[in-house]
Amino acid sequence: MDRIRIGILGYGNLGRGVELACAANDDMELVAVFTRRAPESLTLLTPGATVVAAAELEQWTGKIDVLVLAGGSATDLPEQTPAAARLFNVVDSFDTHANIPQHFAAVDTAAKETGHIGVISVGWDPGMFSVARLYANAIMPNGADYTFWGRGVSQGHSDAIRRIPGVKDARQYTVPVPEALDAVRAGTNPQLSTREKHTRECFVVAEEGADKAAIEQAIVTMPNYFADYDTTVTFISQEELDRDHAGIPHGGSVIRTGTTGKDGENTHVIEFSLKLDSNPEFTGSVLVAVARAAHRMAAAGQTGCRTIFDIAPALLAPQAPDYLRAHML
Repeated sequence: MDRIRIGILGYGNLGRGVELACAANDDMELVAVFTRRAPESLTLLTPGATVVAAAELEQWTGKIDVLVLAGGSATDLPEQTPAAARLFNVVDSFDTHANIPQHFAAVDTAAKETGHIGVISVGWDPGMFSVARLYANAIMPNGADYTFWGRGVSQGHSDAIRRIPGVKDARQYTVPVPEALDAVRAGTNPQLSTREKHTRECFVVAEEGADKAAIEQAIVTMPNYFADYDTTVTFISQEELDRDHAGIPHGGSVIRTGTTGKDGENTHVIEFSLKLDSNPEFTGSVLVAVARAAHRMAAAGQTGCRTIFDIAPALLAPQAPDYLRAHML
């Protein structure tokens, strides 16, 4: 069996999660990790894989079947994914929901220019939660959607805080409001604002001499991330962060409530939920499954950008269709 040759751009928490997922799949082979750091500073877990400077990415065209981009959505992926899609088939986890249409258009144009496939915004949300929303809406048109995240660490939001001048390190937790979650599960169809569904807790390590008031103001007013939420900012030491916030758990639920019947007399609740010990390892596992689908779509001659909505479930699985019908249908 010819294994799918995978490259990873970026080797933070998510990049390491992708590496672990490659090792767990017999049809995958991690061949290279591309980094903006000094290549000699990285030690990979995968025997035989190479660490390469990100500036040398173009020299690897033809040597990689799918490049998985493991950068942040705030500043990395909007630039990196379209550029990489001109060189390779690519998969990313872009998760700034409001900007997905713009990102899709940029990647679609770039991928079509050179005949590649680019799959964007895959992970668990956007990604698996997106599929749950689509199925629930198709099945139950008379209803309402609710999404609750956490309590857990958001990698994208934590990364956005770390990009603020004066911030040395940070963790951000998304926390559901219990009363709102209970009301939705009860099928009462409450009308909830963004602020009524979640709060955000930020634990920040400031650089020595940094203006903490300015950092806090930058956080709580950041559009698409914190401006629409009740947000608390707590400044702590690096030691406290390392001791109390070392893990990266997450999860949440997508819920659709609705009615059927002539007069809407029957109420239904559809819920899909996840509880994750490691957000980046789980997200990396989703990215690798989608990389398999991207490779198959490219082999079939498809080009341009796709999302999880455009991928048939069987393309994600390593097993043959007859096995899936016999064991999973």
